Amino acid sequence: MVQSCSIERTVDELLARLPAHIHLGTPLGLGKPNRLINALYQRIKGLPDRQLTIYTALSLGRPPLGDGLQQRFLEPFVERVFGDYIELDYLADLRHNRMPGNIHIQQFYMQAGSLLDSPPAQQDYVSSNYSHAARDINACGLNLIAQLIACDPQDSSRLSLSCNPDITLDLLPMIAKRRAAGETILMVGQLHGDLPYMPGDSEVKPADFDYLMDDVERTRLFSTPNMPLTLQDHFIGVHTSTLIRDGGTLQIGIGSMGDALTGALLARHSDGEGYRALLDAIDITPWQGLIEREGGTSSFAQGLYGCSEMFVSGLMVLVDAGIVRRKVYPDVERQSQANAGTLDESLHTDGVCVHGGFILGPDSFYQRLRALPLSRRTEFNMTAISYINELYGQEELKRLQRRDARFVNSAFTMTLLGAAVSDQLEDGRVLSGVGGQYNFVAQGHALHDARSIIILRSWRESGGEVNSNIVWEYGHCTIPRHLRDIVITEYGIADLRGKTDRQVIEALLNITDSRFQTELIAQAQFFRKLPEDFCLDPRFTDNSPERLQEIAERHAHLFPEYPLGSDFSAQEQDLLRALNWLKSKFKLTQIYELGKATLEAPAPQAFPEHLERMGLENPDGLREELYQRLLLAGLEATRNVNP
Repeated sequence: MVQSCSIERTVDELLARLPAHIHLGTPLGLGKPNRLINALYQRIKGLPDRQLTIYTALSLGRPPLGDGLQQRFLEPFVERVFGDYIELDYLADLRHNRMPGNIHIQQFYMQAGSLLDSPPAQQDYVSSNYSHAARDINACGLNLIAQLIACDPQDSSRLSLSCNPDITLDLLPMIAKRRAAGETILMVGQLHGDLPYMPGDSEVKPADFDYLMDDVERTRLFSTPNMPLTLQDHFIGVHTSTLIRDGGTLQIGIGSMGDALTGALLARHSDGEGYRALLDAIDITPWQGLIEREGGTSSFAQGLYGCSEMFVSGLMVLVDAGIVRRKVYPDVERQSQANAGTLDESLHTDGVCVHGGFILGPDSFYQRLRALPLSRRTEFNMTAISYINELYGQEELKRLQRRDARFVNSAFTMTLLGAAVSDQLEDGRVLSGVGGQYNFVAQGHALHDARSIIILRSWRESGGEVNSNIVWEYGHCTIPRHLRDIVITEYGIADLRGKTDRQVIEALLNITDSRFQTELIAQAQFFRKLPEDFCLDPRFTDNSPERLQEIAERHAHLFPEYPLGSDFSAQEQDLLRALNWLKSKFKLTQIYELGKATLEAPAPQAFPEHLERMGLENPDGLREELYQRLLLAGLEATRNVNP
């Protein structure tokens, strides 16, 4: 029978009922009951005879403030956006390498780049596909599940796993078998007042829980502010948008490149003339045949169906724009009729236009979901990750639903032979995790009309040093080259499926920044993968940021810096642009070596509001004077720069 308890009383009960080693499973991302986790963590910290292992992923924390100009920018922004969000105590201990010996945090996905230098996080990382996480966690002896839940505002007896049914729904039948065999496995829920009630598969009963917190959590939900799009992001989004087929299926991930794809799809749908003029300026002739076979450039007459492990804000924007609107149905008969266009209108009532596993995004996204009437929210079915990320299990139905699927995922490096790197650095340190990327790439090959699309920026700049993200070799890969399919950079599209090594190399060279093509050609020739007389098609020898900048300036209205909106004020947007420019050009840690960069900076009167926002309107001492001059230099350099 479910018990209603305070957090401290619940911790008492858990310690009394569970064995010495508590194996806690808690959702990735937004669905963690941070206050309860902290209470249990702190209690077991002081009990050396007890042990705690937490199985989770994507432990969300405020960005580190850093120091100098970064701290001056972030401190007020973080306070405004994250407010009273409750930080996870274990996350601070992971970052500072002070985890107690009787507690371990096993994650299968980490907030990108946040724990690169944490020994306990790196040592306790578990490399698993998202769809295998429930299986692996259960096999470790899981005996406790704790999760945030939502309540139907009109009926308090109706509960929902809301933002995170992803792994919990897969775990429930597993733990039911173990409970039937006599094991004690407890489930704890805590209501959060701001979580949207999501109907459908994520609905659960109060009786499914052993304990429900009697206090409704009302602290801030963690949000991920939309970041500015770069020129590279925009062109990646435009190229990718040409391969999304009307009437098809879309999976899309978080981040600025995914936002850029959303923005390009909006332009394709509502500004066809401007969109096609931009394509003409880019000159998509080399990929015209592929686009005609696999995608399109016209508006979406049939609409798309969203099937994505992460229900991102971009999908909601596409719903509101009338692009994501193709509905799918929970049985083969009706889905077959829907595909054939013969489904009776009276049978459309339980159609779904988005299947998602978890929700994460800016606060405006959560507000949008909460504002929808419950009848509209039924169109978004939050469900088990096994349903979304795999084909097995209801395979016939999934194949009917996921017609013309385009699975769009990002990487930070590609090898010239077609392997993608997105989770781990060459030295073995985990940047983020595999997540569902492999699952979607595999589906891209398993579905007869689907394509896997890997998107990446062709180059990066840090501290004034420019490097190619397309390399001859790398010491690790996330997606092996035998699963190569479509790769897109800001310079175009490489269709690698079924191609020879020479064809793969040539296709990737065609979308590589021209500053690196000669060296890569020489490496391929040295290893006998290109003939000695190989010459690149002249069409691709001017892959330069300058050429893209010139195109963007002629079509400026199609290059909004924040196509999905922004939490940054106008001054903060200018400042962020300037700070990113400074970071790309200089190593800000070497602050006293940068004086020469400030010599041509404008007078403080040119940017008074920006200096006030950074607390540098009246600099105190040499360091602050240098900060002011650097900031002015960055603001001037980016004053009229398109994103």
